[in-house]
Amino acid sequence: MVSDPTTRALELLSVLQRGGEWTAAVLAARLEVSTRTVRRDVERLRRLGYRVDSRPGPSSAYRLRAGRSVPPLLFTADEVAILVAGVRLIAPRLASADRAGGADRADDADSALAKVENVLSPALRQRAHAMDLATEVLDDAHGVSVQVVGALADAVAESGRVRFGYRDRNDATSVRTADPYRHVYRAGHWYLVGFDLDRDEWRTYRMDRIGSVERIPGTYRRRDLPGESLGRWFDTDFGRGRDSRHQDAGHQDPGHQ
Repeated sequence: MVSDPTTRALELLSVLQRGGEWTAAVLAARLEVSTRTVRRDVERLRRLGYRVDSRPGPSSAYRLRAGRSVPPLLFTADEVAILVAGVRLIAPRLASADRAGGADRADDADSALAKVENVLSPALRQRAHAMDLATEVLDDAHGVSVQVVGALADAVAESGRVRFGYRDRNDATSVRTADPYRHVYRAGHWYLVGFDLDRDEWRTYRMDRIGSVERIPGTYRRRDLPGESLGRWFDTDFGRGRDSRHQDAGHQDPGHQ
């Protein structure tokens, strides 16, 4: 149990920021306090500017509602370090469809980090600057369209079927219809793991070879992912039994399908 009211309120905020509705009883159990204390801490958050909706009654519950004004973001120093490093690591590997080149991707990363820094406390802003100064990631020649990645991510989350143009390693083009399941970053490339409906089997697609993504109306019923894990599936030549980690890396192209 945390006795300091401010620290406790921040822990409560951290739980509410995960989204959804939380009953007072569940919050009290997670924070190891009474439901009365939860109510007081909710009021403290409201005074700080956070919009917390409540459902009254014996099973009272709370939900954090997004507002126009955003109070200072409550990260720890370690979380800020992860955030900055993550943005810098991913930026060279993503590109807008209407913009090309590492410089533009760096501009996007600078813009995103500047917006985050504007709502950090001075101490955390100093950590963000320090982490940014110390981090340098060389450009990646296999950057993929951020629009493609975003559209596929939405489809994965919503079990949405997709159709897209695809160029294989021999430069042959085709149109694929698939149920998308995962984005995988491996050995310098982004891959989509999906169930190919025309071929009736699991396939991998290198994302830098995927054209525009079209959503097909409706949803699909989820299947079990192939293999014990996707990592093992990749390492054993997609379940064929040969461990690709022991083969000549120059010949490996899991996106050949």
